[in-house]
Order: sequence, then C-alpha cells, then structure tokens
Amino acid sequence: MITAVDTNILLDILIPDESHFQKSKGLLDEYVQKGQLIVCEIVYAELASQFPAERELKDFLSDTGIRLVHSTLETLHKAGARWKNYSKNKMQVLQCPQCGAASGIICHKCDSPIKIRQHILGDFIIGAHALHLSELLLSRDRGFYGTYFKDLKIG
Repeated sequence: MITAVDTNILLDILIPDESHFQKSKGLLDEYVQKGQLIVCEIVYAELASQFPAERELKDFLSDTGIRLVHSTLETLHKAGARWKNYSKNKMQVLQCPQCGAASGIICHKCDSPIKIRQHILGDFIIGAHALHLSELLLSRDRGFYGTYFKDLKIG
C-alpha cells in the first residue's frame, strides 16, 4: 500500500502539538507497516522550513520511512483544474478543516462579504498527487480534501 502524507501530520511530530502528536505519530507508525509513505514536492518544501540543513530533512524522511515522489503532468493538470473550480466558486466562505462546513464573514462596517481564499494551489497539488500516486492521504484537513477530492481516500 502506498500512503501519501500531508504536511500537517508531519508538523504535528516536528513541532510537538499536544493535541495532535499522538494521533499523527500513530498514523505514521500504522501506515509505514502497511507499505510505503510518500510526499510530494509541496510537502517536501513546506517541511524544509523546519530544518536548518537539507541533510537533516533527508535524514528525517529516511528515519520515518518517507520518500519524495515527484508529481506527474497528469497530477499537476488535475490540481490546476480543481484549483480553478475552487478559486471561481469559493471566495466568500471559510471552510472548517474537520467537517467541511462553510461559514461566511461579513464586514461589520458596511455589511459586504469579505472574500477570502483559505487554500492555495499547493493544497490542490498535495491532493492530486495523493489521488494519482497513492491509495490514501494522511491529513488532518479532512473537510477540504473531502470536498475537493471526493475520490480520494483520507486517513
């Protein structure tokens, strides 16, 4: 089994988050026993911010059994198409990362909706990468991936 890992799971371990550390560590331990753990370029780049040297990041990935798998052109195209849909349709709401519920924000002075994008193209690359190159994505951002990648299994 090939399992993709989102940045938030790895940051829970690198920057110990008491509310998520145990669960995220447990997921990594469980899925490394089931097969391969992979990350895409976006996750690799986001993780790089936590290490003073590239060698340390490579050692972390090696020690945790995670390898970098490069995106395909098909993956990048799928990410772009889903990003386009998101950016056209979801500028006025915030989305709960856990359940996917939408909530709007209104200016208290003029009652106009405040348009916000909660996700960036990189989030769509992570999702499309997992969809095409793995069987499952480990992420705490279930609401987002459940909405824009309904065809992706999330653990």
